[in-house]
Amino acid sequence: MPNTYHQIYLHIVFSTLNRERTIRDPLKTELLKYINKIIQNNESKPICLNAHIDHVHLLIGMNPSIKISDLIRDIKSSSSKWINENRKLNDKFSWQSGYGCFSVSKSSLQSVIRYIDNQEEHHKVKSFKDEYLELLKKHGVEFNIDYVF
Repeated sequence: MPNTYHQIYLHIVFSTLNRERTIRDPLKTELLKYINKIIQNNESKPICLNAHIDHVHLLIGMNPSIKISDLIRDIKSSSSKWINENRKLNDKFSWQSGYGCFSVSKSSLQSVIRYIDNQEEHHKVKSFKDEYLELLKKHGVEFNIDYVF
């Protein structure tokens, strides 16, 4: 077969260290633009990105030649370095170790986009902790609650 075809969509979620509530505008807008560029530089396609005060949601069309862990490591390390070097916050910024990564079917893309776009409304009634546990359960991810947060 002379060509390679793929369709890999991932919903990625990760939080600030200790869920510090530091992602506010204008940082939020600048951070999402910066992450968008990192994704593109990793030969992948940013589809929908959003953040809410202490965490980030990314919907990405992945290039199969890129390792997921490498992309997420690059996003987290480059963006925290950018925040700190450009003194976007008064204190040192870090992301929490770990992340959630969930496969998304093409038929579910619009639903996931709506979900990510509506983070502000969503978090008026649900904490990040509850949201994250719900995502793990929804996707059938086995976990030990002692090591989630």
